[in-house]
Amino acid sequence: MTFDHEGVDSATLRMPHVEPGMAVGLFGGTFNPPHDGHLLVAELALRRMALDQVWWMVTPGNPLKHNDGLPPLADRIAWCERMNEDPRVRITAFEARYNVQYTAQTLALVKARNPGVRFVWIMGADNLATFHHWQNWRGIAMTFPIAVIDRPGSTLSFLSSVMAKTFAHARIDESDAALLAHLRPPAWTFIHGPRSPLSSTAIRAGTQTARGSDVASG
Repeated sequence: MTFDHEGVDSATLRMPHVEPGMAVGLFGGTFNPPHDGHLLVAELALRRMALDQVWWMVTPGNPLKHNDGLPPLADRIAWCERMNEDPRVRITAFEARYNVQYTAQTLALVKARNPGVRFVWIMGADNLATFHHWQNWRGIAMTFPIAVIDRPGSTLSFLSSVMAKTFAHARIDESDAALLAHLRPPAWTFIHGPRSPLSSTAIRAGTQTARGSDVASG
């Protein structure tokens, strides 16, 4: 599959610059649209895991969802850039350049092109219930350590998810989250903290705003 990246700056289609020894979080999504909840995830990851960078990987599309009506990649990148003010958060769309569609492919590519960099895959707890349906999900867990960030309504999901049960032996306490990037996978932790109720779906439906305000109906 070839993705359309018309209008996307060439720099955004490259992986952000990193140096060996750096600790970097990878946070992927369609960001349709980005909102304060995404900023909260980045802030928690940077602080709790002592990361040097977090990459917002703006994906061309989600293979597990219908992508009809998905705004152009260039628009979603621009929204992310306008919202983000932290220089440690890097906006990238390299997946479109390399025509990778699945997370397992993305992580393998990142690993191959950045030797010596310590990466952590960041995912929201709301994805845990279906994580075992992702292509090569075990391979994802064996490529990089994983940080699962708490989401409203998903706090207990890690107890019952297939992923959590399969890799129960590899879970570390969140008090040791700063060590996660330095561990050999499989390794993962569940990070509690301030939780944003914001949802891109609700924002698109007009019931929330990206900055957290509910939209009154009438």
